[in-house]
Amino acid sequence: MKLLKCMLLLCFATFYSCDNHSTIELRLKGINKSIKEEFAPDKRVAIYDVKIDNSNNKILLSGETNLEFAYQKLLDSLKSIDIDFTTKVRVLPDSAIGDLKYAVARNSVINIRSKPKHSAELGTQGLLGMPLKVLDKKGDFYRIQTPDKYISWVDKGGIIRMNKTDFDKWNNRKKIIYTKNFGYVYADISENAEIVSDITLGGVLSFKGLDFNFFEVEYPDKRKGFVKREEAVYYDTWIYNLEVTQDNIERIAKSMDGFPYLWGGTSSKGMDCSGFTKMVYFMNGFIIPRDASQQIHAGKIVDKNLDFSDLQKGDLLFFGSKATKNKKQRVVHVGIWLGNDKMEFIHASGNVHISSMDATQPHYDEFNKKRYLGSRRYLGVKDKMIVDLKKNQ
Repeated sequence: MKLLKCMLLLCFATFYSCDNHSTIELRLKGINKSIKEEFAPDKRVAIYDVKIDNSNNKILLSGETNLEFAYQKLLDSLKSIDIDFTTKVRVLPDSAIGDLKYAVARNSVINIRSKPKHSAELGTQGLLGMPLKVLDKKGDFYRIQTPDKYISWVDKGGIIRMNKTDFDKWNNRKKIIYTKNFGYVYADISENAEIVSDITLGGVLSFKGLDFNFFEVEYPDKRKGFVKREEAVYYDTWIYNLEVTQDNIERIAKSMDGFPYLWGGTSSKGMDCSGFTKMVYFMNGFIIPRDASQQIHAGKIVDKNLDFSDLQKGDLLFFGSKATKNKKQRVVHVGIWLGNDKMEFIHASGNVHISSMDATQPHYDEFNKKRYLGSRRYLGVKDKMIVDLKKNQ
């Protein structure tokens, strides 16, 4: 905020000293940049793409943002110095979406891409039943925001859109969560029945009733089905009984041993390094940032000496290239510390597997030891970037 005030003072000085519109435009762009740096430094979780141009001695605003309060800061700045301007900025979601500003994932895993096309890079994934915000539409793709704030594009077949009333009803329903790695939803109370769809670890469906050894369930798009009781649990019961311990982090992490690597993946069908850590923590009741370069900014810094002596089971280890005079630190990989006398950690690289920082061990990972950057502790740490689902119940 101090930077913004300074920019405003400079802008005032410009108005009183000269009528050079190009200078005015330059100063306003500085104000706009400071707003973006304060409220939307990470474009993966916030949209603030507002441009300022000088057309025929009149200031024109264009672009888009989903941060109405940040955009209002810019408008207030312009109005306070009595500038004549026109705005064509889209504040998302807008009329392109209408009243259906929310959505829920309707497939076992939905692929969320960096651009609105099937050939675009896979940015992340969503699980069945995941609540989403809808921000924009382009062709058959919707720009959505996941519970970890990640913003990207999903094709229309992966979601069911809802208005606020229906979305709240979905979120307030009694649900079950799938706790096995892979399985099926059946059309009847038999595993020999027709399959409605597959389902993966962490998938959530609405509970409709009990029938012998099956949960009767409903999808967000109203499809009905049955899930084996031994493969799922009431969501509320799951949250209530969660014991957030180092051993449980290890247990869940090891249950994913062998899962295939998939760039952008965050599901048991395939996961990248940060998708793996994210999924381990989700199944322990936490929503954490999506990417390794975001995860390194959450939690508490540990192991400042980089000798692994200060680590506890469950800590996240980060890897990459260290900062130099000419470039910033670059985080490209993350794993979970297991410790023990073998100095082990588990990570997704090629597939999910256990490696060691001990050169005497057969699974010693010399490559990652050389590019180790430091660690963060999430367990027992209060941080706005770490959402505790148990406390939100």
